[in-house]
Amino acid sequence: MKPSENFMETQPLNRDMIAAKASKKDEFYTQLSDIEKELRHYTKHFKNKTVLCNCDDPKVSNFFHYFSHNFEKLKLKKLITTCYKNCDADLFSQHTAERGIYLEYYGDKNDNRVPDPDEIGIHKLKGDGDFRSEECIKLLKQADIVVTNPPFSLFREYLAQLVKYKKKFLIIGNMNAVTYKGIFTLIRDNKLWFGASIHSGDREFGIPDHYPLEAAGYRVDDAGKKFIRVKGVRWYTNMDYHERHEDLILVKSYNPKDYPKYDNYDAIEVNATKDIPQDYDGVIGVPITFLDKYNPEQFQILGCNRDVDQDQKGIYGRGSHLSGRETFKRLFIRSRKPSK
Repeated sequence: MKPSENFMETQPLNRDMIAAKASKKDEFYTQLSDIEKELRHYTKHFKNKTVLCNCDDPKVSNFFHYFSHNFEKLKLKKLITTCYKNCDADLFSQHTAERGIYLEYYGDKNDNRVPDPDEIGIHKLKGDGDFRSEECIKLLKQADIVVTNPPFSLFREYLAQLVKYKKKFLIIGNMNAVTYKGIFTLIRDNKLWFGASIHSGDREFGIPDHYPLEAAGYRVDDAGKKFIRVKGVRWYTNMDYHERHEDLILVKSYNPKDYPKYDNYDAIEVNATKDIPQDYDGVIGVPITFLDKYNPEQFQILGCNRDVDQDQKGIYGRGSHLSGRETFKRLFIRSRKPSK
């Protein structure tokens, strides 16, 4: 993925991310176990499809590893992966080359169920492999589904490109991106949602050997590989899966004492998703972690308390307040089937 001078844009930074910003590093490698846990929810989507991983170091990318080793199981048509400023397919890229490369894989040819080197086509790009370049967009147009971990600092731009070219996708980003203009609109309109497997905590990512990070959450394993833990990450997708249509079980009932109204919105505050009252039919403010349990048949998303694109007056702006104090980021929702 391409490094950026502006890491995470306007998102809150934890200490690990601050260290990455200071060293101008924005390249995290998703672990195979996290990929496997998420991808098992989408196997039905991949039959006869071309998959693109366009923010990866080929052959060391766990995304490439997953799809090449599961090519026949998923019944894929083709796998493409690209790398920014890397002409060596066998090493973590240090982005010192002026040109990028891309790999193509059409499946196992000798029936050993392993993607052998002579079965993988390695091609040099004319340019540096930036996902926004004309030749990389041509590769994007060939793809049916995009699966990767894009640079967090370019997440908004990266997602906008996928939407522009009407691609199915599964990508990793910071959960706070849900309040960005454009991104929230997709979530509100049920065109984008969180994935199935990451609902809390942080995740550990591999980092290139040449990264000089020394931060909380940083470690080196017995083999000398570097890792760093990053908070607040989620999978983002527009591919459906069964679990997102399961109702959230609610047990509490509304009363004005436990559910105060905001000073500036006609909505009640609920600071934990599990405490949503089952019988309230008005507007409810909930944390953005609500999206981990969001069922579009059970709730309607109306707005957000940040400066995002909105259609309805009274449920948007730069903050919601209780007794004169601003709350954290909130989504505004309404139950589609409150109990009586």
